[in-house]
Amino acid sequence: MKKTILETNYDRLVKLDIVTDGQPRGYSKSKAGGYMDLVVERVEMLDDFNGQSCKAISIAHYFKQNGDLCQDPEMVVLVYPALKMAEAFSFQQAIPPVYQEVYPEPGKFYPRLKKDLNSFLRQWLNNLINQGHGKEWV
Repeated sequence: MKKTILETNYDRLVKLDIVTDGQPRGYSKSKAGGYMDLVVERVEMLDDFNGQSCKAISIAHYFKQNGDLCQDPEMVVLVYPALKMAEAFSFQQAIPPVYQEVYPEPGKFYPRLKKDLNSFLRQWLNNLINQGHGKEWV
């Protein structure tokens, strides 16, 4: 049976060692030679969002401009350990400034944005795996 995009995204988070035994890692940085570091942070205020049993994480690349750290990009991802699924909650980048949120308020969501951001997340996770991320965490 073919997996859904949310199941595929979860599997890729496991392959990157961002999720282990159903639990997302805490603050960490993955290094892969020649590529931007990948930063993972917990976003506990979004845990159990919409009454669902989930854990939220931020996954981001950062670069410095004029002394400020800028996201390139950052995604907040909701991880559902019991279902072995992960979905995009939001996307942002600093330049040009973009912020998109799938769930603008509890009980409401943007179906097209949800589809687009989960597709982007799937591709980005593939790219991270191909770049060698997930092997060296600090």
